[in-house]
Amino acid sequence: MKPIKLKPALKDYLWGGTRLKNEFGIESDLDKIAEAWSLSCHPDGPSVCDGGDFDGKTLAEAIEELGDDCLGTKGGDFPFFPILIKLIDAHSPLSIQVHPSDEYALEHENQFGKTEMWYIVDCDEGASLYYGFTHEISAEEFAERIKNDTICDVLNRVPVKKGDCFFIDSGTIHAIGAGILIAEIQQNSNCTYRVYDYGRVGADGKPRDLHIEKALKVTKTCPPEYPFGKPESDNLASCKYFTVTRHNVEGEKKVHIGSESFAAFLCTEGEAALDGVVLKAGECAFVPAYYGELNISGNGEILESRV
Repeated sequence: MKPIKLKPALKDYLWGGTRLKNEFGIESDLDKIAEAWSLSCHPDGPSVCDGGDFDGKTLAEAIEELGDDCLGTKGGDFPFFPILIKLIDAHSPLSIQVHPSDEYALEHENQFGKTEMWYIVDCDEGASLYYGFTHEISAEEFAERIKNDTICDVLNRVPVKKGDCFFIDSGTIHAIGAGILIAEIQQNSNCTYRVYDYGRVGADGKPRDLHIEKALKVTKTCPPEYPFGKPESDNLASCKYFTVTRHNVEGEKKVHIGSESFAAFLCTEGEAALDGVVLKAGECAFVPAYYGELNISGNGEILESRV
């Protein structure tokens, strides 16, 4: 079989923009696209197979037909499909937020927690984001700053450039700033606790929900634990939930996909073909475990994710 090209599920959150439509050619009747869930088996936004043997079926349905072996020996260790891959267009800043650990989320949300990584696909000049605290603070100060709207004063504001990378483990407070286009690889979870949202209101005219009580229980009130910024190599992330590798394709290269894990390929720039299945910038494909040698050709940048 060939790699399975996917159509994303789309979200029109209030902070989204038009870059995914205008620059990446993602078709939608939505006025703006905040997120494209490029590879997803999550019920809140499943991606759909585009062409091939499973055309029109959800990725989850295709995996069910292929059988559990297509996830690989590592993939099969998870109780559900383990990762979710998104493109995020932040025309306006996202809320200050935090994600819980597996332990907390399973107990209180009946789903797993959320560790994620960000790769800056592009950004406006001067764009920045929040990543952890500038210094360690007490739980009492954290609560007080949320109450009096001064939480941003103690957050680590980081100017960003194209190609920067951030690893955000559960419990790390964060927020994507305006003018940033991000590729996000994360646990397959949709569990987010908003801490602060700049006083914005939703489509119903009411302030968006905050989740302060829960956030106070899960947030690490300290600086980020991991290095960030320009990555030292093309191995962008490695944790118990996923690994992410960047491929700069010029001509042809080969990748082996063996028994341990499936692979997901997100094209972030240019164009590349996976054994003849063409991915343009913004498009994603799923390749099952045990596939063997995969030929990648073209001229572009691809992020490869495995578990």
